[in-house]
Amino acid sequence: MAPTNSFSAADSANGYLYQVRVGLLWSIRRLRVGSEFQVSIETLDDVTFEDKHGAPLELLQTKHHKNREASLTDASPDLWKTLRIWFEGRIGGQILAGTALHLLTTGVASAGSAASHLRVADRNVEAALTLLEITAQSSNSVTNAPAYQVFSKTPRSERKQLLESVTVLDRAPDTTNLTDALRQEVFWAVGRDHLDAFLDRLEGWWVRRVVAQLAAIASADRILSAEVEAEMSLLREQFKEESLPIDDDLLAFELDETTRNNHTGSNFVRQLELAEAGKKRIAAAIRDYYRAFEQRSRWLRDELLLVGDLSRYERRLVQEWELVFEAMRDDIGAAAADDAKKRAARDVLKWAERATIPIRANVTEPFITRGSLHMLADGFHVGWHPDFRDKLARVLGAEESGVT
Repeated sequence: MAPTNSFSAADSANGYLYQVRVGLLWSIRRLRVGSEFQVSIETLDDVTFEDKHGAPLELLQTKHHKNREASLTDASPDLWKTLRIWFEGRIGGQILAGTALHLLTTGVASAGSAASHLRVADRNVEAALTLLEITAQSSNSVTNAPAYQVFSKTPRSERKQLLESVTVLDRAPDTTNLTDALRQEVFWAVGRDHLDAFLDRLEGWWVRRVVAQLAAIASADRILSAEVEAEMSLLREQFKEESLPIDDDLLAFELDETTRNNHTGSNFVRQLELAEAGKKRIAAAIRDYYRAFEQRSRWLRDELLLVGDLSRYERRLVQEWELVFEAMRDDIGAAAADDAKKRAARDVLKWAERATIPIRANVTEPFITRGSLHMLADGFHVGWHPDFRDKLARVLGAEESGVT
């Protein structure tokens, strides 16, 4: 048996990630019916949907349990904590009459319980209200006591009015099965073979956007339905036959010391040093090498691109490079001085830095071309200095023999 940590926050983290993913799932569902909305995490409720003017439309309380048979009884803390939030929100004026209130739980509402009477099917609000009133009067639960007090102080007519807005959605998919629910919602957006890759990128964007919303919670930041729709449209375009997705984290990548140091002795860096490229150009080359290598690896891993596609692309790059490189060699001649050769090498490098040779018609992000050329330079398939193969062979031979 694996050791357990009594101080672990895994359950809390899992529950929080669950509400974030539920927020995305319900947002996509709203988009599909053409609804315009704002959505936020941890504002009025776990997940809050508002209209474009900020009036609450729908509130979600999410309860995730590792034990899928966790029971939602009449004295369940999950139920009463949720009711307390909603009753206090109604009393304080934050939750308006008519706002839909959903308790989404992976647990199960016990047969004949108040929660079972608040499901979509076979609803009986009066029966649910009676059972809750009995529980509030007879239960000795210390945990639920504040909720019982708020509930009991509310006039009966107002209790029933709020419960009319409450829907219990039990047996909800847990955090693992939520992936299947998300796949079902986006199946129309992309081919079946690329569903997981599409969803990974959509969820990555969503998590980053939620983090930004939480960081700006004091300024009432909200995620607009138009943002979700725009991101999905962008991703759909990137997954078309003539396109490939360019991942945001790679677009935003800034060279760090670890990545720089990992490539200091690489062959493509040696090539740049032969041309006496400046430090900033070398740093930019390392950045583009890393970004192109990582992006290409992801495409292969997600089966968006085949090894044969990359081979054909690299042949095109080599052919284009050859035209520039051989023209340079013709211009300077074999007897040129070393300084002239280095200047010519920097001219070829300048071409490589400015070239945009798309791997597919709609994939025009420059770092793919630049980084791929540096990858080819790493294997000596292309180079900048007119004598790069001979010079690098001597350097590497000296290193192997221990001569410095």
